[in-house]
Amino acid sequence: MSDPMDHIPPEETPQETTPPEQAMPSEPVEETGEVEGVRETPPEEVIPAEAAEETGEPEGITEAPPETTWETPVEPELPEAVAIEAAAPEIPPQPTPAPEAVPEVESGAPEPEAHPSRRYLRFDLASRIEHWVFMASFTTLAITGLVQKFAQNPVSTGIVRALGGIENTRTIHHFAAILTLLSVVYHIGALGYKLYVRRDRPIMLPGMMDVKNALQALKYNFGLSKTRPQQGRYGYEEKMEYWAVVWGTIVMAITGFMMWNPIATTKILPGEAIPAAKAAHGWEAVLAVAAIILWHFYNVLVRTFNKSMFNGYLDEHQMLEDHPLELADIKAGVARTPTKPEILRRRLRVFIPTYLVVAIALLVGIYFFVAYEETAIAYVPPAEQVEIFVPLTPTPLPTPVPTSTPIPGGLTSWEGGIQNLFQTRCVICHNPAGKIGGLDLSTYESALAGGNLGAGIIPGDADNSQIIIIQAAGGHPGQLSPDELAQIREWIANGAPQR
Repeated sequence: MSDPMDHIPPEETPQETTPPEQAMPSEPVEETGEVEGVRETPPEEVIPAEAAEETGEPEGITEAPPETTWETPVEPELPEAVAIEAAAPEIPPQPTPAPEAVPEVESGAPEPEAHPSRRYLRFDLASRIEHWVFMASFTTLAITGLVQKFAQNPVSTGIVRALGGIENTRTIHHFAAILTLLSVVYHIGALGYKLYVRRDRPIMLPGMMDVKNALQALKYNFGLSKTRPQQGRYGYEEKMEYWAVVWGTIVMAITGFMMWNPIATTKILPGEAIPAAKAAHGWEAVLAVAAIILWHFYNVLVRTFNKSMFNGYLDEHQMLEDHPLELADIKAGVARTPTKPEILRRRLRVFIPTYLVVAIALLVGIYFFVAYEETAIAYVPPAEQVEIFVPLTPTPLPTPVPTSTPIPGGLTSWEGGIQNLFQTRCVICHNPAGKIGGLDLSTYESALAGGNLGAGIIPGDADNSQIIIIQAAGGHPGQLSPDELAQIREWIANGAPQR
């Protein structure tokens, strides 16, 4: 009789992982019945080979020594090969093991081999566009702002001249500030989508592990340790940069509003707040530019040329160098847990209207920021050609005009000579524009109306007319000659005719 194990294909031969209660014999060794790899059981745990009522032994299996037994299928009606295959247990699917931390690599020790052509997506297109827009607005703000802070520097003077003057420089600076605020509105939406809809972990939040990594990096850089810190998707350096940008944006927005709207600011705060805001705004800009040049550019351009903001990817060597824990999560399949589409749609129905309300409120705030008031920092209007100002003489009234040649003949009416006399001697002060004392002698009607002291001319009553009373007293800046005064008195006494 053939051995039952001859009917089992090689790939289905039971392995050592078979549970003890269903273990199968692999192959008889000799006529003694010992089978290679079969567990020996004490005599008191002997399990009958087959539940046959009459024979009590399976076909093709010799009697085993007292201290050894085998476990075989318990379905006698199946053929031998089928019965043995049915006895092979199905191994239940095992849960994915939790990723193990990547061990720290000592300096000089061989690092794990990196695949030269394998790349990993780090930043998608939307994130890269957001980065470059923010970088453009930041660079514009830095250039147009620092030239105003250090206005006497020759380099600043040249840049301002190249930009078309200080007015154009300020306009460009303000537009770049608006673009930065719009980038903040977008970033809030993108962050909310990742945290609420996709339920990504808030890995940008700093923790104690970042403090330990910073200390470990300090030790490594000073040669006090041979191991580098093992970091995930974002290291302590990137988290420090991110939160520095958040803090700097808040400070620049508040101080920028105070300088852009000083009148509104001083309604709440004392006037000293404006120069304080100017100082904080300027030196925060200096600090931000220094951090970008000395810290950010060094880490992404000098120490290693990071191309992820250009093409979105990092190769495996850079991942092992800077983000080994993230690489381990990716290879273990636990970097991001996929979410069912219906769950994403349900979350989007909550997220989209909520973000729209927040975004509209922020946009209204930006409009309020920009257009709230006409400020004292408004642009200087272009120069205009104006007449040179002539200061008044020290005397309270204009210098009297020199006495003209007496008018020949009698003055019989307003149009017959009295009007010309008043035009020559009196209208310089008593005109519609000046009206000194409320008296206008430029027309017949206004002369009869008089001024603040009463009627200037009373037809038929020369003695009570204010013109005669004032001139008779003498010392008037427009004093008439005795002959002129006599002619006006005669004209009034005759009824002050107009023609």
